[in-house]
Amino acid sequence: MTTIKKYLSLIKFSHTIFAMPFALIGFFLGWRFEKNLTQSGEAGLDVYPDSIYFVKMFFLVVLCMIFARSAAMAFNRYLDHKIDAKNPRTAIREIPSGVISPGNALFFTILCCFLFVTTTFFINLICFFLSFVALFVVLFYSYTKRFTSLCHLVLGLGLSLAPIGAFLAITGVFDWLPVLFSFLVLTWVSGFDIIYALQDEDFDKQNNLNSIPVLLGKKGALLFSTFLHVITALLVIAIGYFYLNDIWYWIGGVMFITMLIYQHSIVKTNDLSKVNLAFMTANGIASVVFAIFVIIHIITKS
Repeated sequence: MTTIKKYLSLIKFSHTIFAMPFALIGFFLGWRFEKNLTQSGEAGLDVYPDSIYFVKMFFLVVLCMIFARSAAMAFNRYLDHKIDAKNPRTAIREIPSGVISPGNALFFTILCCFLFVTTTFFINLICFFLSFVALFVVLFYSYTKRFTSLCHLVLGLGLSLAPIGAFLAITGVFDWLPVLFSFLVLTWVSGFDIIYALQDEDFDKQNNLNSIPVLLGKKGALLFSTFLHVITALLVIAIGYFYLNDIWYWIGGVMFITMLIYQHSIVKTNDLSKVNLAFMTANGIASVVFAIFVIIHIITKS
């Protein structure tokens, strides 16, 4: 295995598919916001899809997403490597198995943090100053299962910063619509992380680690996950009804909600064999398809 493949495996680079589509939604919302300001004669940047500014900011936002998520994931693997070594499900991960040393994983984390902050400096000052807050949230998550069952919500909070951050990169201001998308990500990610954590309920109990499955049991955890995903579905509907009401958005929204229902239909308290299918496949498809149709709506209505 090459060095690059080792580190891509360490950070589960393929899981970037969860938050990246929502960052792109935030980015295109910001593009439309600035374009509307320009066309109305108000203060704004002349931002169009073929402009150098647009391409530059798109590239920087993607880099920020990659660096922030890589830092968070590498730090999680570094901090948990002794715990992972005890868990049969995670003992094959790169640090416990000796593929990557703890020291190298920590160095990689620091490097990604530095690159993330540096990249935000070339975006705008508000993103630069808020980059330290974002890093605190995504890194702090790794400690949370040591003292709170709400660790899943902290993970959701970290990923929910994506649409707001991308919108700020383009506009430099806050707006309600990207905030609503962030709440959507928060409940969506928290809900499917609870499902994923069902696999480790017994191990977490034995090692005094906290999670919703440990607190509520498998049945209670699935109910709580369902509750969070009902909120997610309601947010999808509310955004469509009040802000993005057209056929393109509703196609994406219906498909997203369908995938939420699907993942709950295949995971049972007495059968966790399809947890990975629900976690990776269903949610990966949901985020990408939803983002495609939302972005089509934004472009065609701008």
